[in-house]
Amino acid sequence: MERIDQSPVKYAVHRDVLDELGLEEVAQKGTWSIKPTVGDKVKESLRCSVPSLKHILLTWIPILSWLPKYSFRENILGDVVSGCSVGIMHLPQGMAYALLASLGPVYGLYTSLFPVLVYVIFGTSRHVSIGTFAVISIMVGSVTERLAPDEAFYFNGTNGSLTVNIDARDAYRVQMACSVTLLSGIFQILLGVVRFGFVATYLSEPLVRGYTTGAACHVCVSQLKYLFGVKPARFTGPFSLIYTIVEICRLLPQTRVPELVVSLVALAVLIVVKEINACYSKKLPLPVPIELIVIGATIIIHFCGVREDYLIDVVGEIPSGFKAPRTPDITFFSQLIGDAIAVAIVSYAITISLGKTFGLKYGYKVDSNQELIAVGLSNTIGSFFQCYAVTASLSRSLVQESTGGNTQIAGVVSSLLMLIMVIKIGSLFEDLPKAVLSTIVFVNLKGMFRQFMDVPLLWKTNKVDLLVWLVTFISTVLFNLDLGLALSVGFSMLTLIFKTQLPHYSILGNVPSTDLYLDTEAFRQVNEIPGIKIFRSSATICFTNAELFLEALQQRVCISKKRAKQEKMAKKEVKKSVIEIHVILQLVLDKVTSYFSELNKEKNLSMHKDVAIFLTNTSSNGFGHVNSAYQYDATTSEIDSGCHSENNLTPILYEDEKDGRTCMSVTHSIILDISTTGFVDTVTVKMLKNIFGDFADVDVDIYLAGCQACVVEQLEKAAFFESIPKTRLFVTVHDAVLHILRKLGAVLEGLN
Repeated sequence: MERIDQSPVKYAVHRDVLDELGLEEVAQKGTWSIKPTVGDKVKESLRCSVPSLKHILLTWIPILSWLPKYSFRENILGDVVSGCSVGIMHLPQGMAYALLASLGPVYGLYTSLFPVLVYVIFGTSRHVSIGTFAVISIMVGSVTERLAPDEAFYFNGTNGSLTVNIDARDAYRVQMACSVTLLSGIFQILLGVVRFGFVATYLSEPLVRGYTTGAACHVCVSQLKYLFGVKPARFTGPFSLIYTIVEICRLLPQTRVPELVVSLVALAVLIVVKEINACYSKKLPLPVPIELIVIGATIIIHFCGVREDYLIDVVGEIPSGFKAPRTPDITFFSQLIGDAIAVAIVSYAITISLGKTFGLKYGYKVDSNQELIAVGLSNTIGSFFQCYAVTASLSRSLVQESTGGNTQIAGVVSSLLMLIMVIKIGSLFEDLPKAVLSTIVFVNLKGMFRQFMDVPLLWKTNKVDLLVWLVTFISTVLFNLDLGLALSVGFSMLTLIFKTQLPHYSILGNVPSTDLYLDTEAFRQVNEIPGIKIFRSSATICFTNAELFLEALQQRVCISKKRAKQEKMAKKEVKKSVIEIHVILQLVLDKVTSYFSELNKEKNLSMHKDVAIFLTNTSSNGFGHVNSAYQYDATTSEIDSGCHSENNLTPILYEDEKDGRTCMSVTHSIILDISTTGFVDTVTVKMLKNIFGDFADVDVDIYLAGCQACVVEQLEKAAFFESIPKTRLFVTVHDAVLHILRKLGAVLEGLN
């Protein structure tokens, strides 16, 4: 076996120290641009040619690109098996999730058919299964129950009691569901056309998982009435979930035992077989379709007459065939805008997250904008066939992938299976108890409730994400799905703002014998370079944190405006005192010299020398030694000069304003590492100019390091380099440090 050398790889680079001007010369910076202008883009988009037309067709209708290349030998068997497996799951889930939307089970079957075919044509993911989903169903159900409550359809019965007109209510709810589906689909198509697919990136994973977990709680509570056979009052608005739970608990003494027994038996069977499927998933060629088996077993209820004897609530009439397409009522749009936006965003976010996951796993590209259009068309076209909003289902997508599905041909097979069920078999399930469908919903929510395990994981990894998860979950549970989504997105944006407002500021030090500069608080074996402070912010400097950046810089280098003014005045006083002392000493020395000159030169020469040495020592010890290197040169421009002013070597002594402590500052240069800054605005440019000017007043030179090319370009447009030379910008921090040390060495050499 070949042995791999584990010794560290070393490298050495020999080059000149590069500032911005040197970099432009070495890299041959040009003024040309390879980016097309807006006019060129418009001309290219309007240009009509065969290649451009072909590109547009293949982009907007992806099936034209992959279907001609479809390999029957490699894919057809897996797609057929996968399509049959998913179709078997569509039947129970479609009927069960339709109850969540407060619609008849047949509309869940419609939703499992037409939108799937539309996605096959326009979608780019090969493995996601489009159709009914618990979260979207409960969101649609909240709309239908709010706008079409039972109270609005009461009429006087034969014995004078109030009775709900179920047929009128259900027909009105179907109109509501189709209208909100159409409006959400229009929103998705418009966003996809304007290439707004990145909107899903603002829904972080903790937000989506917290939201779906909260929605799962709403789903569970909505199904409790079928499990216990009770009819609780309907509540809307904030805290409706809490009120519903309290109402169900109040009605528990009225529980219908036959429906509870059916629910418990079906729940036990579903859980046991689901666990067997999970444990032996690698050994079983196909998962046991237990939902279909449970539904088939309930046909016994029809032949045994249990429905008539115990009055069990069943699905009811399931018409065979399809109804004629009908345009949804657009007069409801004004009442549905908020709900439609929420449904559009959530359905797209779930679809694109699953699509991206499978795309990364199998190495193909999922176009986020095209997915937005595909889901929008599925909703829009489906609404004309009395379907409600769809999205990708995690459970069905995993089955489609694990059973060998390679393309969306599996979706075509599942749709054909659903077509047969709707036309020929649907009427067999009219006596299916709603309690059985509710247990199917409960069992399929297991994956969502597993997301509670995110809490301890996020506690260990990222507490900000944990806070987003908890706030999203709590707001969704307490304030319902629409308002909860708005609050959670707003809170997520606030955390992003706070992250830019409160970045980590650090002083960097050098790793010995390297060109690396790391945080001195995080690493032990790094040393600050004497006289040089290297300051870095972890976030982009912009108008939201520019003032905080300046305050942190002043605090870290122990210099404030008030201190700078005090230091400047103190220097002037010291210089004035030194000049006066020099004048006095010079006069005294002249008088002493003239006195001794009258004496015998040979006899008193030694005494003359002793007195001169004494006076010199006195001036040195009593008043401070004066070195020409410390003299202030008013003609030197602190900003425009290429080297450091000699006066910068003077130590600065001051008292801290907050705690009264005394600091000794020998900082003569500050390097601002702005490599993390991706853009600058006018506030940032002005702040940087002020930093250069303010620190120049206390003889401290400022340098910038790590500027990205786009940042340099923005600084040029902002006229930053009219007052600050490009020689103050360096490619790396190490370049700036070497430049400062070289200049400092030249100054010291000149003094000697």
